[in-house]
Amino acid sequence: MSVCISGRAIAAVAATMTMAACATTDAPKEILGVACEAPPPLHCPDANCPGQLISNLGNATDPKTGRKFFLDYPCNLKRNDQLTFVLNLHGGGSIGNWQRHYFPIVDLKEKYKLIVATPSGTGPNGGTGGWNPEKDDQHLRNIVDMVYEQFGEKNIKAFWLAGHSLGGQTSNRLINADFYRDRLTGWVSLSGGRLGSRREDVRAQIPSAPGAAPAASRPPSPAPAGAAAPLRLVADASVLPSYSFTHIYSSGEHELTAAGLPANSLWAQKLKCDARVRKADIVDTKAGYVYDSREQPNPNKIWGLKPRPGRAEVFVYGNCENGDLVADIIRMDKGHTEGLEPKVTEEIVKLMMKVK
Repeated sequence: MSVCISGRAIAAVAATMTMAACATTDAPKEILGVACEAPPPLHCPDANCPGQLISNLGNATDPKTGRKFFLDYPCNLKRNDQLTFVLNLHGGGSIGNWQRHYFPIVDLKEKYKLIVATPSGTGPNGGTGGWNPEKDDQHLRNIVDMVYEQFGEKNIKAFWLAGHSLGGQTSNRLINADFYRDRLTGWVSLSGGRLGSRREDVRAQIPSAPGAAPAASRPPSPAPAGAAAPLRLVADASVLPSYSFTHIYSSGEHELTAAGLPANSLWAQKLKCDARVRKADIVDTKAGYVYDSREQPNPNKIWGLKPRPGRAEVFVYGNCENGDLVADIIRMDKGHTEGLEPKVTEEIVKLMMKVK
């Protein structure tokens, strides 16, 4: 039997998660005007994701701003289910639905009871492409407030920030605001800064090349390599926050400097975690969904090539104070823009689920 919510009852029902059963089997439930779908809507095929699909801005609307975003949630919700909420932020020059497939945790929303909100930033000059504090911060807070209100604060057991590249740096900035600090369980940084490490200690320099305009038919994706202006970080990951939370860092092998992954973590030391332990490698036989498919003036492994299967190394600092953990996941023979493979994605979610 399916479960549904009438429009008038949404607020009261969502606050308590006492969802009334429908007599029909084909009436989906709706939250924030979004009918739940499994598999998720506007989903890429396994390869060659159409640009028109990627460019869709979402299935939900922030009524305070009129802006669209993606809301994905489990279709098998039951009363008093304990849910994990992830705010999933894209990188510079990208868009929400690209991020939704770069870090495709929406594929796991039923299995792990995930609520995933994936917005698109306005960028520094309007449109889409980045995260502007003046234009975007309130929109992000609106999304978080709506999700807590509609699904019920008591039912959300964990809140995570996740972000790729500039989205990771933006997450690093947001964790210092009380609005997020009071809720935060952890931060998943997808090549967006490793807590306790300076950028130059973990990120290789992307080879520069003359810029090239992307083909009009290509999906929006992170900005091409070789920007002429010096890099200005949104937040410095080497500056440790004053409170504790779990931190999971993922990177492509080719993004690292010649020294490779640092052998220690200042964040793990601050949280008084156990020594680092290498876990079993993850082997994916399936590629990720997306990559920077625009014509590249200087194709290189650091920026990233086409999606492909692969192997990932996993390092965990466990038994931290307050039940947190710190982890590094390095995707071998990958760069900055190849979308995460399915088993790597699930390993990150499994680590998220371990945090009490």
